[in-house]
Amino acid sequence: GHIPCGLICHPDKEHVLYPLGCTVVIQDLDSKKQTFLHGHTNNVSCVVVSRNGVYVASGQVTFMGFKADIILWDFQRKELLARLSLHKGRIEGLAFSPNSLYLMSLGGQDDGSVVVWQVGKKEAVCGSPASARRAGNATIVVCSSCRDEIFVTAGNGTIRVWELDLANRKICPTECQTGQLRRVITCVKMVDDDNYFYVGTSSGDVLKVNTNNKLMTDYGPQKEKFSSGVTALLLLKTGDLIVGTGGGIVALCKGSNYKVMKKIQVQGAVTSLTCRGQGHQVFVGTNECQIYQINYAAFKEELITACHKEAVHDIVFPLGTSDLFATCSKNDIRVWHTPENRELLRIVIPNMTCHAIEFMKDGKSIISAWNDGKIRAFMPETGRLMYVINHAHSLGVTAVAATSDCKRIISGGGEGQVRVWEIGERTHKLGEVLKEHTSAVSCIKIKKDDRECVTASLDGTCIVWDIVRFVRKQMILANTLFKCVCYHPEEYQIITSGTDRRIGYWEVFDGSAIREVEGSISGSINGMDITSNGAYFVTGGDDHLVKLWDYNEGAVTHVGVGHSGNITRLKICPGNKYIVSVSADGAILLWKYPALH
Repeated sequence: GHIPCGLICHPDKEHVLYPLGCTVVIQDLDSKKQTFLHGHTNNVSCVVVSRNGVYVASGQVTFMGFKADIILWDFQRKELLARLSLHKGRIEGLAFSPNSLYLMSLGGQDDGSVVVWQVGKKEAVCGSPASARRAGNATIVVCSSCRDEIFVTAGNGTIRVWELDLANRKICPTECQTGQLRRVITCVKMVDDDNYFYVGTSSGDVLKVNTNNKLMTDYGPQKEKFSSGVTALLLLKTGDLIVGTGGGIVALCKGSNYKVMKKIQVQGAVTSLTCRGQGHQVFVGTNECQIYQINYAAFKEELITACHKEAVHDIVFPLGTSDLFATCSKNDIRVWHTPENRELLRIVIPNMTCHAIEFMKDGKSIISAWNDGKIRAFMPETGRLMYVINHAHSLGVTAVAATSDCKRIISGGGEGQVRVWEIGERTHKLGEVLKEHTSAVSCIKIKKDDRECVTASLDGTCIVWDIVRFVRKQMILANTLFKCVCYHPEEYQIITSGTDRRIGYWEVFDGSAIREVEGSISGSINGMDITSNGAYFVTGGDDHLVKLWDYNEGAVTHVGVGHSGNITRLKICPGNKYIVSVSADGAILLWKYPALH
C-alpha cells in the first residue's frame, strides 16, 4: 500500500490492480478471484493501465547501477509483451498516452531521465533529463487527456509540460511558472479537456496550472491546508475534486474554491484514489495496507481488504480446523477466516513486535510471544487480554509452545533460556528454567504426551528436553543457525533446517544424524511443517519458494512460486486442504494442497 497510485480500477469496471512485492495482482471485484503477473526480479515501484484497458505497464526497483525493467503486459491474456530497459536503479513513474500510442517513463533520482516509448514497436523514441539542473528531482509523470504528444512531469520544485516531436525524435520541455510559491509536488491530475491540470503538494494545498500558457491560475485552500500534505487527487465529472491526505483524510472539495464539502477518515496515509466507471464508487488505498470502497452519494467508507503492513512472523491453525488461522506481525495479531479470506479479529499492541503465536489445544486462548519480554494470552473470539506473564525473558520472547493438557507453556527467549510456566485457572508461575542454549531460541515443539520437547536455537544446537524431570536428553550439533524443527508424527525422528540450507533427519533416541538433503539452492530455510501422517512435509525460506517434500524419499514433489519476500513460516492446515505461507513483505499466501495419488 505504500506505492503512490498503486491501486487502479480497470476501465472494464470489474477488476482492480495493485502491486505486491515483485508481482502485480489483478483482482476481480465481484468474485474476489486473483491472478498474478510474474516477471519482475525485484519490488514493483509503479503500475499503470492504458485508457482503453488493453495494456498494463509496471516498473521495478533494482540495485544501484543496474538496469531497471519496465514490463508491458497484455491485460486480457495476462501475459508479458515486452521488457523495456533503459533506466537505471528505479522506475519512478509511468504513463500511457490517451490513445495508447506511447508510454512515458521516468527514472528514479539516480537516473533522472524521462523516456518516450512507442507501444506498437515496443522501442524507445527518445529521452531527455527530466528536470533542470537547478530544480529538484521529478517524481511524477502524467499524460495529457486528448493529445498523445503532450505530457507533464513534476516533482520537488519543478513542473514541466513536454511536447514530443516524433519526426525529429525530440522532446522539448517548458517550465511552468508558479510565482512565489515553492512546492514539492506529490500528485498530478489532468482535466478531460486538457486546458489545465491540478497539482497536489506536500504542503497540503492544490495548485491549478494552465496547460497552454504554463501559468498557475489559482491555488487553495488558502487558510486551512490539508494536514500531512495532499497525497492523492481524483477529478470528478462535476468539476469537483476528491483529495486524499497523508493524515488519512479523504475530502470532497468544490472545484472553484477548494472548500471541503464532505470528509471521512481512513486508517493510514492515503496513497491511491481510483474511481470505478463514472465515479459513483471510489476506491481508496492507504499505506497501512487497507483498501476502502466509498459510495459517492452517501460518501461513507467500507473496508474491503486489509492485511499486515510489516513482516509476518508466524502462522498457526487451531487444533482440528482449517477454517481459521492466526498470523502475527509488528503491532498486531490477526485472525482470518479461510473460506472467505477475510479478517475476523485484530488484536493491537502498538509499537511491539509479536514473534510467535500458538492456539491452546482447548481453543480458549491465543498465547503470543512479544519482543518486550512478555507472554500475552488473548481470548480468540473477542481479542480481550486474559493474562500477561511479565519479564518472561530478558531479550524478548522468540518462541512459544503449549502442552496438550493446556496446563503448561514452554517459552524460549532471545538470551537462549527455555522456561516452563505453570498455567492455572487464575495463576501463572514459573515452573523451571532450562539453561543450555547460548543464543536465541527459534522454534519449540512438544511431544504429544507432554513429557518431552525439542528446542532449536540460533547457536547451532537442537536440544531434546525431558520436561518431567527437567533435564537434557539429547543435543544435536550442526554448523548452522537452526530456524525450525519438526517431530515426525511417530516421534522417533525429528527434521531440522536453518541457514545452511540443509534439511537434517535425526534420531530422537540418541541424537544421531540419519541423513541430510539439500533443501534450497540459495538462502536459509525459515519454516517447515509436516503432515499428520508424516508422509510429506513443506519448507519455505529466503529463496521465496514453497516446496513440498516426500519424507521417505527426501525429494521435492511440488514447488510453489508466488512470494516476493523471504518466507518466514508456513503451515499445512488440518485435513490437508491448504498450505498457508507468510513472508517478510507482509503477504499471506494460500496454496491448494496438491492432490497426491
